[in-house]
Amino acid sequence: MSKYETVIGLEVHVQLSTKTKIFCGCMTMFGAGPNSQVCPVCLGLPGALPVLNRKAFEYAIKVAIALECDIQKIVKFDRKNYYYPDLPKNYQISQYDMPVAYGGKLAIPCSDGTEKVIGITRAHLEEDAGKLIHDERLPYSYVDLNRTGTPLLEIVSEPDIRGPEEAYEYLSGLKSIIKYLDVSDCNMEEGSLRCDANISLRPRGQNALGSKVEIKNLNSFKAVRDALSYEELRQAELLDDGDRIRQETRLWDETRGITISMRSKEEAHDYRYFPEPDLVPFEVDRDLVDSIRSSMPELPAEKKKRFMSGYNLSPKDADTITSERATADFFEETTLLTGDTAASANWVKGEVLMHMKERATDIRGLGLSPKALASIILMAKNGRVSGLAAKEVLNEVLSTGKSPEDIVTAKGLEQVSDLEELSRVVRKVIDANPRSVSDYKAGKTQAIGFLVGQAMRETKGKGNPKLLGEMFIKELG
Repeated sequence: MSKYETVIGLEVHVQLSTKTKIFCGCMTMFGAGPNSQVCPVCLGLPGALPVLNRKAFEYAIKVAIALECDIQKIVKFDRKNYYYPDLPKNYQISQYDMPVAYGGKLAIPCSDGTEKVIGITRAHLEEDAGKLIHDERLPYSYVDLNRTGTPLLEIVSEPDIRGPEEAYEYLSGLKSIIKYLDVSDCNMEEGSLRCDANISLRPRGQNALGSKVEIKNLNSFKAVRDALSYEELRQAELLDDGDRIRQETRLWDETRGITISMRSKEEAHDYRYFPEPDLVPFEVDRDLVDSIRSSMPELPAEKKKRFMSGYNLSPKDADTITSERATADFFEETTLLTGDTAASANWVKGEVLMHMKERATDIRGLGLSPKALASIILMAKNGRVSGLAAKEVLNEVLSTGKSPEDIVTAKGLEQVSDLEELSRVVRKVIDANPRSVSDYKAGKTQAIGFLVGQAMRETKGKGNPKLLGEMFIKELG
């Protein structure tokens, strides 16, 4: 055990999936032509006034409820002042001392099977900045302000996280909740979910916090885990050598696997916060909060418990299947059609998830319906096709979009279960393999497997292996 305790807090920025920006009517479509989704408000032109997007505010309330936060009675917006080329106003409209919500929590799984609760400090709304495009061949950079004004919800954790693995679990749990709520696609590649990590070390048993380092440029959960692991070692080595940890912002260089100093860490006073004069403080409508609360979907933790008790799934299987709301819904619909929980779970967590990973998509992008999968499962269960053939049918469904029924018929994949035909094959295999027959009669029961394999070869994979096994045992006494 290290003599130092790691203390981590995460700041997660979630880009909310509203159709328009937080303070104007510009679209938020990703991939549009540079600077094509801008107006006087998000460009910060003189005299342009912001108006709060109601849907963005409702989404923020939704997330706050899911994280068991206290929704504030009165909220206000503030100006966070700093200069950067992609910030046209030279300030960001954010929230400082009166955010949407305070004091929530999120439970994460531990390696010993228990749970740990991570505190949520606050959740507040703000506008996103633009984007700079750098080309090292040119003496200048491009700026695209399409992203400027896109609504962000920043969720700040308490410094309760004690290692890179806990940080990974926290982010995974948070992402799952947000996607269940359908308020963001959480696509890190497109910048819909971004994370800054604060990490410090302190001697074990000490209550006072050490000097923290903020790590930026983290574009995946793996990058968060790797950067924190590196920073743990870097800070421990400095402390062992008697050096002081400098409070600063560092960048993660994924190629080299190291963090690099970027600048000294800003404090709140550096941003010179003051109330946004163009947006007055307002009282949160409690009827609105109650209405949102009553419309909340079943969340991942609740669904996992229900799947474990109602479908008798193991904690691991329930966790896998409920990690995405669409996958969980797909499983339930499939189970309803098959009437077989175990088979449905095995196919969803096995073959279906494998194809999702191979195609880098979710269940909706896979183009597979619960009806089609249920048909394949029932064909295999009833012995109409073999397990191997059933997987081939699934591949064809995903490749061609044809129905399982049409694929089985067209490719001749039905198993042979005709007793007379199988009896002929069994006798032929017995006559051709006297040594295996002798082995079986001598007590080597595994010889049956070889004989069944030969029979399957004889039937070109169409024989019913279960039925063949029974017939060999009966024939050989």
